[in-house]
Amino acid sequence: MKAANKAGTRRDFLPAGNTKIKKLWGDRIFDIVNALIMILICMVIAYPLYYVLVASLTDPTVVNSGKVLLFPEKLFIGGYKKIFEYRPIWTGYANTLIYTVCGTAAAMAATIPCAFALSRRALFGRRILNFLFTFTMFFSGGIIPLYLIINMVGIYDTIWAMVLPTAVSVYNLIVCRSFFDSNIPDELYDASKIDGCNDFDFFFRIAVPLSSTIIAVMILFYATSIWNSFMNALMFMGTQDKMPLQVILRNLVLSNQTSALTSSGTEVAQRMKMAEQLKYSIIVVSALPLLVAYPFVQKYFAKGVLMGAIKG
Repeated sequence: MKAANKAGTRRDFLPAGNTKIKKLWGDRIFDIVNALIMILICMVIAYPLYYVLVASLTDPTVVNSGKVLLFPEKLFIGGYKKIFEYRPIWTGYANTLIYTVCGTAAAMAATIPCAFALSRRALFGRRILNFLFTFTMFFSGGIIPLYLIINMVGIYDTIWAMVLPTAVSVYNLIVCRSFFDSNIPDELYDASKIDGCNDFDFFFRIAVPLSSTIIAVMILFYATSIWNSFMNALMFMGTQDKMPLQVILRNLVLSNQTSALTSSGTEVAQRMKMAEQLKYSIIVVSALPLLVAYPFVQKYFAKGVLMGAIKG
């Protein structure tokens, strides 16, 4: 009876299901200030992106005046016309798409199995291998040895020159390894072994299906890196028709600026005007595919990175 009375007494102090706990004025003020700060930070981050889009549709004379733009003024789409009339742009898009798809597939095929193997404590030489991978994050051979190796193995000016050098990112590898280490326990592996599952079956049938979150994040990381790749194409590709989008767009800007220097009078003003417009239009054209694809994997992004974070 005493226990029942105590339990009833405790229930009396508990709030009813529909009772709302009133916030103190201090808490309300904190929430308002916090919301205002977050809105301000979002505006600071989002406005430069919005400005680039608006500037790409605005007359360069207005843009160069330094005016704060909220909406396009004196609509001018000459930059976009110049870009899409430039025939190599479509070749660049196709090349970049091929390099991104193939490069991401190769990177995932190399990173995920390697990260899983390094996460298993039974792997012989695990600490040494982890040290060697981490060592390359701080010390590398440099550009010239890499160029010599590309030439030596005979993949210069081929798709493999764009795919293989970016096949493994050590940072991504460590994130994946931490994910497997914390989310695929050894007990699960031991239970699968009892059921007659070998290492390959465990990896493909159990580990990979449970790792869809980190796989989606890695696809985003690798695809973004390869899509924006610029220096590798300049160093390892020699044929103009094999250049990716970023190099094609850079050549377009340079050719327009060079033409402006060799012109005179009104032509110089027009070409300089076009050169300014092209800068903003090119940013939009090159970033648009990633901006379109990002929302589809955004829900995996924060969750995957946090789950793969290195524990302190």
